[in-house]
Amino acid sequence: MLESTQRFSGRVDNYVRYRPRYPAAILEPLRTDCGLTPNSIIADVGSGTGFLAELFLSNGNSVFGIEPNDEMREAGERFLRIFPKFQSVAGTAEGTTLTEDSVDFVAAGQAFHWFDRERCRGEFRRILRPQGWVMLVWNDRRTDSTPFLSEYENLLQRYGTDYRQVDHKQIDAAVLREFFRTDPIKKGFPNHQHFDFPALKGRLLSSSYVPDATQPGYKEMLSALKELFDAHQDNGRVTFEYDTLLYYGQVHS
Repeated sequence: MLESTQRFSGRVDNYVRYRPRYPAAILEPLRTDCGLTPNSIIADVGSGTGFLAELFLSNGNSVFGIEPNDEMREAGERFLRIFPKFQSVAGTAEGTTLTEDSVDFVAAGQAFHWFDRERCRGEFRRILRPQGWVMLVWNDRRTDSTPFLSEYENLLQRYGTDYRQVDHKQIDAAVLREFFRTDPIKKGFPNHQHFDFPALKGRLLSSSYVPDATQPGYKEMLSALKELFDAHQDNGRVTFEYDTLLYYGQVHS
């Protein structure tokens, strides 16, 4: 298995172009339940290319983007360069480099499953203010809601290099309960993407657990992907369906 902070090196362009964004609706429960305001200071941990940070910056927040991977961090800096309240930080979930009691929210988008959970919990407690909140969000791809998505999941199982080991679906209710020391609040929001074949290929290759052009199985995987697309496309497109899953709670108690 690749070291987690380097897994997306070489995949950044596809990640920026073909990964789903987060719906703005996820901010509403943070406003009503957690007191999120434009004055709240956010640590976006594992900020990557900046998709989650963009939501908070558009809300008026100051955001520290904590990202250990140089390529991902530089892509995030380019993507968010128009926001003066964004500060890019070379750090990790377990060592953010932020000062104690400095942020109101710790956020992680599509990233928590890469963290050392006990070490990052201690770091989050250190940098959060006493009434601060942790929010975790994933765009959770549906795996069986359509025949296309079922067969796409089978393709990942067949060709993925370490798909079973790193799938974020391993972060289940028990893992989250252990991290928060109670059941976090959970919200869900529908999300989707439409792809022609080049975009579907880019979406596949944005995943860290599939072979790249230098690895065995790459050509066979793309051939299988083309067959899958041809069998299920409608007017030259296929659809990815997601549930954007939001979990939030406090870790100081």
